[in-house]
Amino acid sequence: MAIQLKRLSAWDFRSYEAYELEPAAGTTILVGRNAVGKTNLVEALQLVTAGASFRKPAPRELVREGAETARVDARLEGEDRVIDVRLDVSAHPAKKTFRKNGKACPAAGVRGILPSVLFCPDHLDMVKRSASVRRAALDDFGMQLNDRYAQLVGLYERSVEQRNALLKEPYPDQGLLEAWDESLSATGAALLTHRTALLARLRRHIEDVYALIAPHEKIGVSYQATIGPVEGVERDELAARLAEAYRAGRADELRRGMTLVGPHRDEIAFEIDGRDARSYGSQGQQRSVVLAWKMAEVRVTHDILGRYPLLLLDDVMSELDATRRAAIMSFAGSDVQTVVTTTNLGYFSDKVLERAKVVEIGGA
Repeated sequence: MAIQLKRLSAWDFRSYEAYELEPAAGTTILVGRNAVGKTNLVEALQLVTAGASFRKPAPRELVREGAETARVDARLEGEDRVIDVRLDVSAHPAKKTFRKNGKACPAAGVRGILPSVLFCPDHLDMVKRSASVRRAALDDFGMQLNDRYAQLVGLYERSVEQRNALLKEPYPDQGLLEAWDESLSATGAALLTHRTALLARLRRHIEDVYALIAPHEKIGVSYQATIGPVEGVERDELAARLAEAYRAGRADELRRGMTLVGPHRDEIAFEIDGRDARSYGSQGQQRSVVLAWKMAEVRVTHDILGRYPLLLLDDVMSELDATRRAAIMSFAGSDVQTVVTTTNLGYFSDKVLERAKVVEIGGA
């Protein structure tokens, strides 16, 4: 049996003094009024599976008002293993500490055991928001699947920050700047290689899923880099092109005090029937793109790790029409362990409700 979540326990976490959830192997529906804490449970699930939260909170925000510490435990079972993941949060001093089977570990130590795919209302605007949102979506997913990917993202971001700091100096050391050019070119090329390989995997499934949702439309997904076409290009060539871009743009970068070329400025673009989905896609089409992306994440996780992730659907049913609600629940099916939050069970078919575990939150 694949690894699944068997139990989640929380103490003094967000709005909960104490709470325990034993999800079903298939679909668990958390139903309750708005502001009763459903999303807090989704956040707890994401923290102990992905090592991070979509809310990007400070530690103090995770601790229940009046308490000084919070704790979240998760019991994971499958593949002849039992893994206990624990998160301890301290408000003063502000810190988060993870443990795996009793041993302290970094957040990276809990990623990948049972990856999670989150779909929430904020994601529905992914297509029309800035490029940074789409880059983050790709990188956050890749970081759960591959430690090297996570290391590259962190190294690249730190390198850009340090190079920018040097560019802002009144009289930057040219030799030091050239050294940063070389370092950033190598790291950027490695990150581009990982990004484009992951996007290629996602693209195949995005196309398949979108065809099921909108059979009369054709979706396109492309990576648009600041150094021109990069998919299929060797890493050494990418590094050379980045280095040349830094040399050619030196005067402009010094004037503006920032690094203007590289993966942190790239775009992930979607087209529907050859037209830019961001500019010309309807709201329904843009939401179908995001839905296809999220379902593709589920499939790619299975492709790479040989097991499905935990699928977290936080209050998206109220934002989708009946066709897309049916599509997402049909896709989840019985193979994908899924936790859904909602204010209204009427969004679900009788068939879904019959096989799901329904849990009332806050006296729904």
